[in-house]
Amino acid sequence: MAYDATGRLHEIFDEQQVSEKFRKREFVLEVQEGQYPEHIKFQLVQDKTALIDAYKVGDEVKVTFNLRGRGFNKNGQMLYFTNLEAWRIEAGAAGGGAPAGGGYGQQAAPRAAAPAQNQNPNLRAAPAAPIAGDDDNDLPF
Repeated sequence: MAYDATGRLHEIFDEQQVSEKFRKREFVLEVQEGQYPEHIKFQLVQDKTALIDAYKVGDEVKVTFNLRGRGFNKNGQMLYFTNLEAWRIEAGAAGGGAPAGGGYGQQAAPRAAAPAQNQNPNLRAAPAAPIAGDDDNDLPF
């Protein structure tokens, strides 16, 4: 499932070689959420770590990402973690930064619609196509 978030680059970290076969690079996106901004950390992995090179702190960008979660057993206790794995970064609506980058040169992954309730316009699931008849829905949510 793919999601989009639009905001201003707040911080960009150096690439980390986690193991012989795995590398990652993290960055923080500042998203305006109500009265206070939210600082959301994303990660780029493997061949995607260079996608952020074309941008600098302060640039307005749109990040397309997948929500990833894993569990592991540590000393008999099950622990879980969640990552926001970015795979495309594009210049945001304000036009800051470099031209669009990312993807594998293929079509974007299928996108699932998020519930309309409490939806932030800067952080949302991107539907593949508009849903017909959504405006005349009489459900309370």
